[in-house]
Amino acid sequence: MIDPHVHLRDWNQREKETLAHGLSVAKACGITALFDMPNTNPPLTSRETIMRRLEEASALASGVSYHLWAGVTGDRGQVLEVGALAQDLFPAVVGLKFFAGHSTANMGLITEEEQRRVYRHLSEAGYEGVVALHCEKESLLCPECNDPFDLSSHSRVRPPEAEIASVVDQIRFSEEEGFCGHLHICHLSTMGALEAVEGARSAGRRISCAVTPHHLLLSEEDAKERSLWAKMNPPLRSEAERRALFAATLAGRIDWIETDHAPHTLADKEGGASGIPGFSGLLLAVKALIDGGIDPALLSELLGGRVKRLFSLEEVGLSIPPYGQLQALSEQAAREYPFDSFARVRA
Repeated sequence: MIDPHVHLRDWNQREKETLAHGLSVAKACGITALFDMPNTNPPLTSRETIMRRLEEASALASGVSYHLWAGVTGDRGQVLEVGALAQDLFPAVVGLKFFAGHSTANMGLITEEEQRRVYRHLSEAGYEGVVALHCEKESLLCPECNDPFDLSSHSRVRPPEAEIASVVDQIRFSEEEGFCGHLHICHLSTMGALEAVEGARSAGRRISCAVTPHHLLLSEEDAKERSLWAKMNPPLRSEAERRALFAATLAGRIDWIETDHAPHTLADKEGGASGIPGFSGLLLAVKALIDGGIDPALLSELLGGRVKRLFSLEEVGLSIPPYGQLQALSEQAAREYPFDSFARVRA
């Protein structure tokens, strides 16, 4: 399987996880390739840090094909540098990650002009690769909705409208600024955002979207019951939204599944950190989709087939763990992360 969206930590966040640990658990779960996100500490926004990360991952000889997303900032020179780097080092650097809103590590570009400038610079540079997007419109967030005694309120702090509006913005801004590359909407959590993606695709845009195991399997009710263990960005949605996303995945409307694996320490989570481990949840999502009657060919596409073609990963083999092993492998992965949210909400 291929996981195109992980946060493996290490460096100044070794207390959360190391590269070696994350890669070893991924391999044990049947993941043959993964794409690491750039909001590390220090971030993957320069040639120096990107080359260092690739070299350290390669030296581990983990048996998992390691790739990364280069992060973009609002600086023209930096955008041009990482855009060129992504083209030179593809597919080791699979593309660029653009946070259209703040999340963990505050790499967000939140104003319309900042966001437009990224697409303008990429168009100027002739970059036509993939730009992965975290879409949550900052002006539509509701920090005053936070209730410290009910962490399901995080779903109101970051409402569905913020995701939908941001997806619509990025589709429009990129077109108006002449960007001819491929947009990928990460961790889609609402049907409204999916409909915006489908509208752009039908209009001829190069665009894809993915869902996470937690948005397929968990809802606001899980967040209400388990509070900080089930807090992430974008947040869990209503049970009706979850069911609709699950049905859309079964119907082939989603391009792929990505875990958004993002471990934290207990102190981090108690301090309000967003993000949960994802490898165990991936296996539970596979089991749930098989139980839901998914076509085996579609499941293979969701778990790496489409990613393999888009990113030219010819050397990566694909196989899905046998159905009878999924639960045990998930439990084994959860034991590697003491604060695994999936283990807790399913306990």
